[in-house]
Order: sequence, then C-alpha cells, then structure tokens
Amino acid sequence: MQKKITLLLLLAFSCQLFAQTVTIKARPSDAAPHISKHIYGHFAEHLGRCIYDGFYVGEDSKLPNTVGVRNDIIEALRALKIPNLRWPGGCFADTYHWKDGIGPKENRPTIVNQWWGGSTEDNSFGTHDFLNLCELLDTEPYLSANVGSGTVRETEEWLQYTTHDGISPMADLRRSNGREQPWRVRYWGVGNEAWGCGGNMTAEYYANIYRQFATYMRDWNLQDDTPVFRIASGASGDDYQWTETLMKNIKPDLVEALALHHYAVTDWSDKGPSVSFDETQYFGTMREALKMEEFVVKHAAIMDRYDPEKKIALFVDEWGGWYDTEPAYEAGVLYQQNTMRDAMIAGTTLNTFNNHADRVKMANLAQTVNVLQAVILTDAEKMLLTPTYHVMKMYAVHQDATLIPLSFDSPKYTLGDEQLPAISASASRDSSGKVHFSLVNIDARKSHTIKIEAAALQLSKLSGEILSSAAIQDYNDFDTPGKISTETFRGASLRQGTISLEIPPFSVIVLKGE
Repeated sequence: MQKKITLLLLLAFSCQLFAQTVTIKARPSDAAPHISKHIYGHFAEHLGRCIYDGFYVGEDSKLPNTVGVRNDIIEALRALKIPNLRWPGGCFADTYHWKDGIGPKENRPTIVNQWWGGSTEDNSFGTHDFLNLCELLDTEPYLSANVGSGTVRETEEWLQYTTHDGISPMADLRRSNGREQPWRVRYWGVGNEAWGCGGNMTAEYYANIYRQFATYMRDWNLQDDTPVFRIASGASGDDYQWTETLMKNIKPDLVEALALHHYAVTDWSDKGPSVSFDETQYFGTMREALKMEEFVVKHAAIMDRYDPEKKIALFVDEWGGWYDTEPAYEAGVLYQQNTMRDAMIAGTTLNTFNNHADRVKMANLAQTVNVLQAVILTDAEKMLLTPTYHVMKMYAVHQDATLIPLSFDSPKYTLGDEQLPAISASASRDSSGKVHFSLVNIDARKSHTIKIEAAALQLSKLSGEILSSAAIQDYNDFDTPGKISTETFRGASLRQGTISLEIPPFSVIVLKGE
C-alpha cells in the first residue's frame, strides 16, 4: 500500500512538472514582418521633473551638460539606442504654443502648466533645445502639434520653421534664431487624446478637425527621404468605435498612422503604490498590461477592413505602468519608483508589439525621465537606471530585425479564481543572421521549463542574459543604483536544434543564437 501511495505521489509530481513545461515552436517565414526600430521609442512631456530638473538643468548648471542637457542622461539614452522621442506632450501639447519657446531665452514668456501641477515654466526648453537634443541622441523627433487650443496656421508655420530649407518667413525666422539648416522632422502628431484633455471632442468632430489640419501639413522640406508622417489622435484602450470612425471618415491620403494609448491601471481613482504593493495588486496590474494584446489585435482588425494593405500604421505612442506619486516627491508630479513589476510590463508589452509588427510601427514608453514608467530617475547630481531601462536595452536587439513567428500554449499564473498567461515571448533574426529570443515569466512564485524547437534556425551557439531579483517589489534607489541589472545567463542548452532552459519567477531572459 505504501509503495502504491509513493508511486501515485511521484506520478502526480511528474504530471505537475510536465504541465509546467512550455514548448515553443519557432517558425521562420519569408512573409514575416520587419520589426520597426521605432517600436522602442520614448516620450518626454513637460510634466513634473521630466524636462526641467530631469533632462534639462540649464547651461549654467554645475552638473556636466551639453547646452543644458545632462551628459549622463545623453550617454544613457545613446546606449539604449532610442530611435525616436515624442515631445512636448501629452496633455501639455494642446496648451503649448511653439513660438513662446524660440528666440533669446530671457525674452521668452512664461506659461502656466495647467495640466500638471499648475507650475509656471519659463519656456527655456523649446523647439531648438528639443531638436538639438534629438541630434545629440541620434534619434528622430516626434512633435505633437497643438490642435486643442492652437490653429492650423500655427501648426503649418511650425512645420515650415523646422523643416523648410528655402526662403520663407518661418525659415528666415529660424535662421535669425541661430539655426541655418532645417532639422529632419518626419513624425507629427495632429493633437493628443482629442477625446479627453485634447479637447473632449467626439470622434466625428475630431475627424473633421484632423482633415483640416492634415490638409495644410505639407512637405516643406521637399526631401524625398523625409515626407511628413501625420499621426491622428487615436483611441484609448478598448474604444473601438473611435478607431472605426477615424478610419471611415479620414481619407487614406491624409493620414499615415493612428495612435493608441493604454496604461496598466487597475483603478483610476486609486492606482496603488509603486513599491509597497502586494501580489493581488501585482496580478491586477499585469492583467491590465496584458490587455495590450487584445487592444492591438482588435484595433488592427478594424484598420484591416479599411486598409487591407496596411498602409496606415498603428502607433502605441503612450504605454506603461501608472501608480500613485511617491509621497516624498509630491512636487514631482507623477514621479514613481520602478520595480521588477515594471520590468514585467515592459517585457510583455514589447513582445506584443514585436509579434504584431505588421501593423504596430511605433510605440512610446511613458515617460523617459522621472515620470511614470521612466527608464531614468534623477535626484540632484545622482542618476540611476531602472529595471525598465535594462529591459529596453536587452530588447534593442529586435530593432529593425525580421520577426520569427512563435507558437506555444502558455501555462497559467493563477491567483485565487483568476488566471493569466505566465509566459510571453517573441523572436527575431537581425541583418547579420543572429537570432534573438525574448522570454518573460510573470508568475510571482513559479519557475517554468521552456523548450524551444529551433531546428529550422540552424543554430550552433547560444548565449544569453537575464534580469531578475529576489522580490517583485525590488528596485534601484540612489543608495543602491545597481541592485537590479542584467547578468549573464548560462542556464540554456542547445541540443539537436532544441533550446532548453528554466525561467525563474518574474524574470526576463534574452537569448542570442548564432
């Protein structure tokens, strides 16, 4: 009898282990889409300490800087290979009048930031400062035009000011302000969140306004490689009717992309803490983050009906985790810490974008410095890189690579009566032939064994790196800025075309195969 009980226990244990094994099939295809590097974009708004006391400390600062921008931030973002940077908002964009931010700084008018804290800004960081910063970072600028409180003429003149190389009033004004050659500005947002802070418009009304603005946004610079790329203010989350209305009412020759915004928030009236959360709060955040898959699929399906050739891109130009502001930083609006939970949001969300690269052509993490799911935090002269920064750097290998479609059934991460897929994955092959797999396990308690059937990829060598920590609430602070960082991962083996590994709870692994 005892032997029978022992055998049953062993069988039960074996079944449990078998149930936790994930078999991923890699299916390279000549028809697979290109993963645009712009999926790895960023967002910088005049909000809290993102611009002032974040990026920008001023030319007279004792902190090492280049024309007022912190050198340590420039160095960190260069290492991240950020492909684009969206500015000046966000909600701030539809109160921003660009001419207030040009010319001698001592002559610029002040502005009250009515959306974020009611602070008074001196406009010392304006168009020249931002576009010069993008050149320092070797990144493409993405300007958000003021539709909510601005005019068609104001937007058209901004386009002319920044991009026209000939003789015109705005090009001449730019030259008088010290910039002879135009900048390369391709991406232009036509308003932001028109359904909310951008004007509380209906979709039908915004479609009409959009058509008016887009009609006058011409290719002033006449450079064949830099046509104006106009982005319509798109839906929030599951507002599929907004996407339907825009696709139905905007002529295809007037729009190059629709935006989509989604934040991983469980309760907008009580977002919860950024550090002292429990597993229930973590599970809820991940449930909201994983909705990105559903939103991308369903918005893309609507777009497919009107645009089967996929000429119009989907830009998820605001995404990330959003929690209550850290109490010690109330003056720094939307300042929050960044834990391993945020690494899970970043890893799973980027996998979603990679896997839908046929329609998703840009995404912008909110935000770059000191705001929401920032990749960089600063405190006076101190600076640190967050877990999200490390995930973005690990995933940079997918930029401009070719997607390798994967198929698998994920085990479940279970809490009470709820379940979520525990494993997220994407893969690509770069121009040199190297293959990369990005794997995430969001389960707060269980490791999972993964086997990747990769014989078709003809790999002979394998390496990897991992981001993990002892607790899901762990984060980097200014006393221990290196507590969480990537490490070499040696736990993967490659035998007869099959990759085998065990992925720990709440961890991110990127494998390189050659």
